Amino acid sequence: MLKCIMLSSMAKVFAGEEPVNSPIQKLSIFKNERTSFQTALYLNDKKELTVDLQVNSVLAANIKVYTVESIPSAMPAYKDHDDYYLSTEPGLFPDLLRPLEGPLLLKSGQWQSVWFELDPAGKIEAGEYPVEIVFASKDKVLCSASLVVEIINVALPPQTLLHTNWFHTDCLATYYKIEVFSEEHWRIVEKYVKNAVYHGINFILTPLFTPPLDTQPGGERPTVQLVDVIKQGDQYSFNFDKLKRWVDMCDRCGVEFFEMSHLFSQWGAMHAPKVEAVVDGKPVQLFGWKTWAASKKYTAFLIAFAAALNGFIDENGIKERCFFHVSDEPSLLQYNAYKKRSLLVEELFPGFPVIDALSDFKFYSKGAVKIPIPANNHIEPFIGKVPELWTYYCCGQHKNYVSNRFFAMPSQRNRVLGMQLYKFDVKGFLQWGYNFWYSQYSIREINPFEESDAGKAFPSGDAYVVYPGDDGTPLNSLRLKVFYDALQDMRALQLLESFVGKEKTLALLEEGLSEPITFSSYPRSEDWHLAKREQINAAIEKQL
Repeated sequence: MLKCIMLSSMAKVFAGEEPVNSPIQKLSIFKNERTSFQTALYLNDKKELTVDLQVNSVLAANIKVYTVESIPSAMPAYKDHDDYYLSTEPGLFPDLLRPLEGPLLLKSGQWQSVWFELDPAGKIEAGEYPVEIVFASKDKVLCSASLVVEIINVALPPQTLLHTNWFHTDCLATYYKIEVFSEEHWRIVEKYVKNAVYHGINFILTPLFTPPLDTQPGGERPTVQLVDVIKQGDQYSFNFDKLKRWVDMCDRCGVEFFEMSHLFSQWGAMHAPKVEAVVDGKPVQLFGWKTWAASKKYTAFLIAFAAALNGFIDENGIKERCFFHVSDEPSLLQYNAYKKRSLLVEELFPGFPVIDALSDFKFYSKGAVKIPIPANNHIEPFIGKVPELWTYYCCGQHKNYVSNRFFAMPSQRNRVLGMQLYKFDVKGFLQWGYNFWYSQYSIREINPFEESDAGKAFPSGDAYVVYPGDDGTPLNSLRLKVFYDALQDMRALQLLESFVGKEKTLALLEEGLSEPITFSSYPRSEDWHLAKREQINAAIEKQL
């Protein structure tokens, strides 16, 4: 006997547990909106069974099918977690979406999920469309599940949120065992960039020099330097051919903004990043951990480099698309050093936005940074007091109910961020791990299919949202799909606002709640979230 249940994209189906999520029968989307849903399957009368899957719908050609695979987690959560987790014990967690090719193999006594992604791509007429998922063996139907998809006759507005999920070019070279910036590396990088853009990442970390991120002090990450440096005597010259190729590649993929890599070391701007150069015809490392940030040699280098880079940016017409970094996550103890470096970057790159992840309001109030990016559990002091509100999360945002994307968290905790970003008019969102496949501090490479916590350093799900597929093709996680749903929620609210205004949109969003939505307070309920989104869609449809 085969049992199947139609579930939303916010369900996480564990092999050993019957889903408690409410089955879904209908969902609505807009003409250019993607949506996902699942069927949970349970076989209980045979050891295993191979079944054929069929999608019966006029939408079938627009539906991609994936199996949901579980990934091991040795560290799903820190000890001081809150209670909005699905499980905090080590184990297997549903996460990887692998394209289904051919029949589906089911094991007896285990729940399994099949994921469906519908993309109307703006080409399907408005209306209601039944979708039936049929599972059969030897031409005998064993079970089926169905729902109705309504396509509403209006498109979501373009994404306004600047969204970066740090892109680690070195991890691609390491995993696929290829030379950095070889033709094969460029081919694979482009695939991953295109996939990132498809999921709402419109702002790409650009390694001018090897990004000084998550690197053990004194250690190194593989060199991924887009700018070639030549030093003759005390004079520097620069070749931007690789950077030009990067910009052109990003343009092909639809990238909107370039996030220039940090010009000083992480956690306080105390050192220079690794910079390699050709000196008197020989390759050498010019700067790195042994270089103090305030050194005269590095300052002279930055002055020469900035003049050349500004010229490249102007020549290629991308000035309005570039943002700069000083140092990631400095503490208040490092304020003075950070401020000096920040003022230098502002002087060298006048008119460019300078952004950094830092959560102490004093960095902003005392003038060290004009566009701070506080973590979502430290954002309250910044709301209404900065000209542009940005936020980020990483491993530290694991309690007090703030949104995050760990394996062990309910998907609603991932998706609710879109509503929060809308309410507070957030301009940009940053997360550090699109594809970080190293252990903490980049000491060794990991296999992301087997080790999901960066060497028991971060809760599983913090370090990456894509897996390395064959032939350099990224495999996505359900967490990446759910986060894209969050971005679409934000755009749907913006669409409603265009009809009725912000005040009425917020009133609808918070209708019936005992307290307003904040970054740590919201209905912790998949059913509420789905119903609220349908209510938003209905309100828009009424305006049409």
